[in-house]
Amino acid sequence: MARFEFQDFIDWVDDRIVNRSRRVILVFLVLTLVFGAGLGAVETESGTEQFAQEVPEEEAFTRITEEFSPPFEEGEGSTQLIQRAPNVLTRTELLRMLEAQQRLSEREDLRVESTASAASVVALTLDPDATTLDRQIVTVESATNSEIDAAIRSNAENPQFTALLADDFNPTAPSASATIAVITHSLPIAEETGAGQGGESPLTPIQRKAVGVVETVGGDISVFGSGIIADEFGTVITDSLIIVVPAAVLFIVFFLVIAYRDLVDLILGAVALGMALVWTFGFLGLARIPFNQIMIAVPPLLLAVGIDFGIHAVNRYREDRADGYDVGDAMRKATDQLLVAFFIVTGTTVIGFLSNLVSNLTPIRDFGVVAAIGIVFTFFVFGIFLPAAKVEIDRLRQRYPIPTFSQSPLGREGSSLGTVLRVGVAPALRAPFVVVVIALLLSGAAMWYATGVDTEFGQEDFLPPAEAPAYLKSLPEPFAPGEYSVVADIEFLEDRFAASQSGIVTLYIEGRTTNDAFLEELHRASQDPPDTVISVNREADATSILTIIQDEADQNPEFATLVARHDRDGDGIPDRDLESVYDALFETESAPLAAEYLSEDYRSARVDYRVRADASDDDVVADAQILEDRLRTPATATGTIVVFSAISDLILDSAIQSLALSMIGTGIFLILVYWWLEGKPSLALANLVPILVAVTFVAGTMRLSNISFNAFTATVLALTIGLGVDYSVHIVHRFIDERAEHDLETALDRTVRGTGGALAGSMLTTVFGLGVLVLAVLSILGQFGLLTGASILYSFLASILVLPSALALWDRFSGNNPLVPLGPSAPEYGPMPASD
Repeated sequence: MARFEFQDFIDWVDDRIVNRSRRVILVFLVLTLVFGAGLGAVETESGTEQFAQEVPEEEAFTRITEEFSPPFEEGEGSTQLIQRAPNVLTRTELLRMLEAQQRLSEREDLRVESTASAASVVALTLDPDATTLDRQIVTVESATNSEIDAAIRSNAENPQFTALLADDFNPTAPSASATIAVITHSLPIAEETGAGQGGESPLTPIQRKAVGVVETVGGDISVFGSGIIADEFGTVITDSLIIVVPAAVLFIVFFLVIAYRDLVDLILGAVALGMALVWTFGFLGLARIPFNQIMIAVPPLLLAVGIDFGIHAVNRYREDRADGYDVGDAMRKATDQLLVAFFIVTGTTVIGFLSNLVSNLTPIRDFGVVAAIGIVFTFFVFGIFLPAAKVEIDRLRQRYPIPTFSQSPLGREGSSLGTVLRVGVAPALRAPFVVVVIALLLSGAAMWYATGVDTEFGQEDFLPPAEAPAYLKSLPEPFAPGEYSVVADIEFLEDRFAASQSGIVTLYIEGRTTNDAFLEELHRASQDPPDTVISVNREADATSILTIIQDEADQNPEFATLVARHDRDGDGIPDRDLESVYDALFETESAPLAAEYLSEDYRSARVDYRVRADASDDDVVADAQILEDRLRTPATATGTIVVFSAISDLILDSAIQSLALSMIGTGIFLILVYWWLEGKPSLALANLVPILVAVTFVAGTMRLSNISFNAFTATVLALTIGLGVDYSVHIVHRFIDERAEHDLETALDRTVRGTGGALAGSMLTTVFGLGVLVLAVLSILGQFGLLTGASILYSFLASILVLPSALALWDRFSGNNPLVPLGPSAPEYGPMPASD
């Protein structure tokens, strides 16, 4: 009964497409204007911060920033000057660094508050009264080489000096291959937060200007900081799109010309693609969903499905026209079949994308929602608008001399393409069981091989590579990418300096900070630290409210007396009435530093542990958990390394969960649809075989290509199901139609030649259209393009080579009962003379 009710609805839609085509076109154009109004409201979001939302470790990190930031009207931002030379400790190089510091300080628009460098330390050692940069420059200029070397040797144990020098620092014959200077800027505190995580940063214009200033000094000094990072987060997207979009358009147009072979049909298909994109991104603006970096993949995905729908619609219509039907009847017959197939494809693809809703990462969830909405819009545009517009155009062709090129369908009998597409039919007739078993064994081997795929997440994923490929550098303007330095500088800092920017693990502690045993607890937790934590005399190199109290007591006799009064066991650690100790500490000169490690209400605290730069992230995270477990007071390990590791784990979880949900959801949906429409739920099993093959082969390709699960590729496996089912559904659906009227061999032959021809056209178009993403400056975008293109290719090959055998087995074990076709059992309209 449901089958006929659904057919009644299809007949109603057919009637609107064929008999009221102009009204349909007008409605879609009006809706395009409505969604187009939302394009101007689209907001962008980039960088790593977007992925950290709702991650517990990041929430702890954020609370640290909020609770322990100094309560001043102005905050601070910093710029690093990285100097490279055979020896940065020569007089010439020291003077270059001091000159760079001075020129930056003289610029009021750079808001320089203070500067620090190894060169300044040397100058102050030579002349303690050289407190200005002018005096420091004069001091170094007038000193002899021996005096400079002696000053350097005297600071060999000074951590404020050695921390600014590369690991190869040699105090005996003073030399180092690199050094860092830190320029501190005064910034409004509301602007300072979040810099470097993508998007706008108040330091970006400052550091851009600093680049030009430093270049006037000479030598090899580069500017590095959160403003430069934020700038490259944004520009890499623009540079990627400038390269990818024209190449994608070129390939898509080329293959569409081959597929359509008619200028008017080509323009119609392009208009429909543009309409689907306008609807999707207009919805993005109207729904106030920010456009993040993962959504760069949405347009290619919609193009992939839209091109497939368009080629199938036009090709099936041309087949029916070639059989002698007139314009209206041919479109009725085509849409009778294709609307059902499009509905199944849309349903399964939407399930594939919506499976990303299980992710704990907001950008991945937003991507799933927007992609799913876009696929639904694509269904309406190509299922209703394009057929209505095609009917209207072909009727105008009958009345007016509109140029017509080729109207023959792809894969017709006797064509070379038709012969190639039949390659899977013969094995399906002779040994279908062998074909399916071999395919499943290969799938199992690919999945086993894929268990070695790694997972990673870091800000480098969203930045251009340290060295752009030669073929990108050779591109003419405006396609040539800009000059990028951030990744190279990050790698240089991590390689040459012991204390990298991510070398801190922080514990965020809530409650019990006034408990008498709290400071003793902090002390015990720091004894015999794990291997990745830097230690001195078996005690962790840490900064906490305890170390600040101890440092103040060493310098302040009055405060030391108070500490002693509150120390019952005489070990130098207060263990009585801690609130009074804290109150006294905040009356000393250490108050600003103490405010960074103990909240104003004494309800929370932080502890910073320095970790070895050469330690792996996994080891650091594991040791951070050990430190957390040592405290009885509730604590959360956080910091850049811990947060990124947590996000990396969530990415893997998202990939596995979305894959499982997508496969289960797709299977259930196909079972219900085939049971509802055909009374043959077992057809879903045959439909899922090529999807399983494609998914496992894509996973295997990831390991073979050394591609890890990251923010982009985490969606690929679920996406493969969404796109791969497109190919298998069209084959299965056409087979049902043909098997109702023909024997098995004829049904398979007509299926792979008719539908396979359209599939080949859409496969080539989308593989090359998406494949151009490998040209993107952003490497993970290229990885995504490679894997998406591979998923479409594997889905096509599995549908042509494996699915015929699966269908042959299904036909054999289902009893070979005639099927009721999806659509009228007999057309109410007969074939018209070919000349019509």
